[in-house]
Amino acid sequence: MSDDHFTVDGTLIQAWASHKSFRAKDGSDGDGGDGANFHGHKRSNDTHESTTDPDARLYKKSYGKESHLAYLGHTLVENRNGLIAAAMVTQADGYAEREAALLMLQEKQKDSKRRITVGADKAFDTKDFIAAARELNVTAHVTKNEKGRRSNLDRRTTRHPGYAISLSRRWLIEKDSDGSSRPARCASEAARTAQRRLAVRLQLRSPQPDALPRLIAQRHAKDSGSSVPEARLKA
Repeated sequence: MSDDHFTVDGTLIQAWASHKSFRAKDGSDGDGGDGANFHGHKRSNDTHESTTDPDARLYKKSYGKESHLAYLGHTLVENRNGLIAAAMVTQADGYAEREAALLMLQEKQKDSKRRITVGADKAFDTKDFIAAARELNVTAHVTKNEKGRRSNLDRRTTRHPGYAISLSRRWLIEKDSDGSSRPARCASEAARTAQRRLAVRLQLRSPQPDALPRLIAQRHAKDSGSSVPEARLKA
């Protein structure tokens, strides 16, 4: 298991709330209907909220995709075996992926002075994210976003072989999240929170479960400074 090289990404978790539950906060759409006839009406998270799941947000993961009432699940994966090192669920908005990544990296770097790397897609190629990662002693190996703009990465990062290696390991986190949607609604806030956590765990796929005994044995050997018996490696 790698302690130094990671990849981060987010996945959409569709809420168990229908579009017709997304009603105006001020009641201005209270026309006596059931909310099903929303086509042609301008709706946003500032002016509307779901009557059945108020924490859900209207969100789409990328341009050209359909909007859903949803949450975002976030994962931090180590780059050697693709095992999930951290995961969390947040409300869905345009900043959540980067903010969640920094929170997970901050926890990972707690009481540590070593520098680590984190790979990510081009949505993470922002000045603020890269600067905040550096403050955490993390080198951001993000895909360069040069579509109509200049990337925030320069040769100080991209010239190193480790940058290309980090990008080549992104498939590990993409196989952990299958892109499916799970319900995440319940009656109370505490129950909703618990069910959101369960939803993201159901969506995450830890690869190579048969290899876990070997990896745990290797970690114990590393911590104790001893070698790992061959029999334990094959367990």
